[in-house]
Amino acid sequence: MADKNRSQWNLCRFIETLTYFEVIPFLSWVQQLIQGRPQDYQPRTDGENNMGVILVAGATGGVGKRVVQKLRERGKKVRALVRDIDKARSILGDDVDLVVADITKPETLTPIVMANIQAVICCTAVRVQPVEGDTADRAKYYQGVKFYQPEIVGDTPENVEYQGVKNLVTAAANYLPATNEKLIFDFTHPSTELKNIWGALDDVVMGGVSASNIQLVENTALFAGNVSTANSGGFASVRTRNFEPPFNLSGYEGVELRVKGDGQRYKIFLRTETKWDGLGYSYSFDTVENTWINIRVPFAELVPVFRAKTVQDAPPIDSSRVSSFQLMLSKFEYDGALNPKFSAGGFALHIEFIKAYGGVNTPKFVLVSSAGVTRPGRPGINLDEEPPAVRLNDQLGGILTWKLKGEDSLRASGIPYTIIRPCALTEEAGSKALIFEQGDNIRGKISREDVAELCVQALQQKKCNITFEVKEETNVAEFVDWHQLFVNLEADR
Repeated sequence: MADKNRSQWNLCRFIETLTYFEVIPFLSWVQQLIQGRPQDYQPRTDGENNMGVILVAGATGGVGKRVVQKLRERGKKVRALVRDIDKARSILGDDVDLVVADITKPETLTPIVMANIQAVICCTAVRVQPVEGDTADRAKYYQGVKFYQPEIVGDTPENVEYQGVKNLVTAAANYLPATNEKLIFDFTHPSTELKNIWGALDDVVMGGVSASNIQLVENTALFAGNVSTANSGGFASVRTRNFEPPFNLSGYEGVELRVKGDGQRYKIFLRTETKWDGLGYSYSFDTVENTWINIRVPFAELVPVFRAKTVQDAPPIDSSRVSSFQLMLSKFEYDGALNPKFSAGGFALHIEFIKAYGGVNTPKFVLVSSAGVTRPGRPGINLDEEPPAVRLNDQLGGILTWKLKGEDSLRASGIPYTIIRPCALTEEAGSKALIFEQGDNIRGKISREDVAELCVQALQQKKCNITFEVKEETNVAEFVDWHQLFVNLEADR
């Protein structure tokens, strides 16, 4: 540059920026070829699945292990709550996130176990087996072979079906996001994955010399650096890689940030395009020096901009396709106007979280219970026509009675829930047509495979606080209309 008073533009940092965001694929390929692919390299980030964890309790059981498998097949982040780590490895494999805890011991449900959970699927149950006559691997029991004298093995139904479920519900209530919110970035629980999503995008790409980065420190994200107006620059920012598939935030009113700033005015950008230099939807917000505040960003108030100029004919943001996020400190507002609270030099913005708000309630806790829980002692019941669990409820330690109390603890918690009451469980192949009913009157059977699929589907329904029984029909279902199965269910009173 001819002007000796101008700061020296950093070509290396310019190339690093373009490489990080894969703007020039050839440069990325060359860098990987020379240096080797770094272990933390992530060419794609799944917006729907990577930001929160689904906790599966009872993950090594007949239903639980299938739930884990189905969630992982969908690319969901799963955390399996288990009591025996070696047994869990042999059942679930070596690449599943396992945490050791026991729902009957609330002190084991620690912040590490419950951190960053988006939902809970509880498949825990006492172990029931015949007094004698089964094989060592309980093959006959899993096949539904009837025995004259079953017994409870291990802990009691009161401890597992009621107190254990209540313990898990109580712990989850302290960590699950609010009923109408969707956590996008939780910086209070830092992870390598979260760290590798964000990268610096400063005015070096325009010839400037500002420099910033984002660090995960003290359970927050710190966006900090030095912003300079030299070389006609004047902005520093951090941006995520593109999410593929993008976040679907349709049904929400906007996004909310919890931040502690330095008194300057910052911007947040949401993008629905994966282009490097495309249209962005911007919102400016003021910070209060050294004070934590919550900032709500309504989708309806986002300003469509291209290079800090408003785009008058741009459509409103398509909140079902949010492909990236960006935080920025800039000397400009829009269309050449200056940021009235901008100050060149050092800056710092702490962020605890970014989440969507104002959404429709969806279930956050799915509990697998059992058909028949209300039948023991019900007037008019013909025990000869009832399943063994109903007939033998007292002999089995009140197993159904305690399951019902476990259900009630979830209903009283305030957590949006779905309670599934399957009929007799089998090891038969799944994919059968299903029948949903309410009122706890049906009898039948259903494969554990189909119950596991039902647990996963329940989390996706915009219907919650429901309890229903389910059994299978004899025919295989070529297509299951899950929405139609759920839509006619009535919420619990």
